[in-house]
Amino acid sequence: MRIERITDLTTDGLADYSRLTDVALRRVSEPEGGLYIAESSKVITRALAAGHRPRSVLLQEQWLADIEPLLAGYPDVPVFVGASGVLEELTGYHLHRGALAAMHRPVLPDPADLLRDARRVVVLEDIVDHTNVGAIFRSVAGLGADAVLVSPRCADPLYRRSVRVSMGTVLQVPWTRIPEWDEAAPILHDAGFEIAALALADDAVELGAYASDAPERVALVLGSEGDGLSRRALAAADTVVTIPMLHGVDSLNVASASAVALWALTR
Repeated sequence: MRIERITDLTTDGLADYSRLTDVALRRVSEPEGGLYIAESSKVITRALAAGHRPRSVLLQEQWLADIEPLLAGYPDVPVFVGASGVLEELTGYHLHRGALAAMHRPVLPDPADLLRDARRVVVLEDIVDHTNVGAIFRSVAGLGADAVLVSPRCADPLYRRSVRVSMGTVLQVPWTRIPEWDEAAPILHDAGFEIAALALADDAVELGAYASDAPERVALVLGSEGDGLSRRALAAADTVVTIPMLHGVDSLNVASASAVALWALTR
């Protein structure tokens, strides 16, 4: 490995871990697609397995043995090594998960290509909490849906918190961004998907009834934490589906709702 001991926090390459926020990393001009941060050796392993390329790695000395086999194919990638206190000063937090890697963002697939062989997909409309996005990806991976589509204003699945909460599954599950509903709905319909909006409505179908006779291809649409689905999403939907609730509770957290709905639709 190309090991570089940290003696100066202004060393070229360390800015990825100190002065650049998630938003700034995404806008890095070289490479064209920007960067994201993979946190922990497990997540780095999944990123590499997905074909993502590392730009650098940051870790403490005791994690070198874990990282070395992962970087066998990347001998020119710098591995910055420093003491715990130095790394905390650099990043602003305790690096208790072993390692960080600055990864090149992959090129996102065309939605039509992603949908071609899928049967169950999840559409995230304007979900702003990165924790919820990560948790939904973990449900998608664990319960067997095929892909995730995210709206233009949805939080970025490759933000560090999303990746961490998903346990790296955002690096396994195929996903891409879609345009606004006037373009997105025809893309889904042309691929043979019924659009099922998870929402409260007087004419909503209960989840159990819908799942018992679900179409071959379903796009399950989940809305933002505060306002739920937009009027445009509901207008684009072929069916509105609801999870029946008890004790005056009208709905679940969006990440919890995704797990319940996916379990019913994919079992």
